[in-house]
Amino acid sequence: MATSIAVCSGKGGVGKTSVSVNLALTYRKLGKRVAIFDADFGMANSHILMGINPQHYISDVLNGSKSISEIMCKGPNGVMVISGGTGLLEVLNIDRKHRYEVVRLLDELEDELDILIVDVPAGASDNSVSFVSAADRAVVVLVGEPTSFLDAYSFIKAANLEMGTKDFTIAVNMANNEAEAKKHFERFNAIAMKFLDVRLRYGGHIPHSQRIRASIVNRKPIVTQGSDTPEVLAFQKLAKQVLAAPINTSTGIRFFHHGEWEGL
Repeated sequence: MATSIAVCSGKGGVGKTSVSVNLALTYRKLGKRVAIFDADFGMANSHILMGINPQHYISDVLNGSKSISEIMCKGPNGVMVISGGTGLLEVLNIDRKHRYEVVRLLDELEDELDILIVDVPAGASDNSVSFVSAADRAVVVLVGEPTSFLDAYSFIKAANLEMGTKDFTIAVNMANNEAEAKKHFERFNAIAMKFLDVRLRYGGHIPHSQRIRASIVNRKPIVTQGSDTPEVLAFQKLAKQVLAAPINTSTGIRFFHHGEWEGL
């Protein structure tokens, strides 16, 4: 059965979409059948980082003109991409019913995938916490800055209190080295453990890298450009840690599971 991984962040600008894209491509290189679903409706940009230009978007599925399979397009290395669209104001804030429809429509892909990566909108919006609660595993991307800590904490608190999500894997982005990243995690974990009933797991760090910056500008994800660079090895470690993390459970609707929809 396919597994779903939500990649989220408390604020924009911490590299969440870059992590989503490179994580998806890492799983593909490990032989998995992978799709990335950009759930940032109306402001999607994962396809930009992958250098592709989708012709159809999630709005085409919601209005009944296309199926999920029909809007998917092929990205680098055969990763399939489902785009939320860019500049589509009518889908910026979909309601609970449409969130339910989107999750259930993705059931069509269950037998075709091993892993679904969900690139969740930054922040603690209803869309964000709902899609995280619908996923088997949640990855929170943060950087070693007070504002990132505060916003990540607020997101985790919202997902926990509103949807009951308890297990989160933390990916420390733009770190100078592993030791620094672990210190950031330990500080953040101490804060969360003091006030929240959640379990945080250190997933690894992504280096602060000019190569990653250049890959974003050039629309060529870093993991497609080599096999043994520090950046590629970091994503491989993160990918393995995420799959080793506990699976979140929820009584609400979930990707590839059939539950009640009230939670969305």
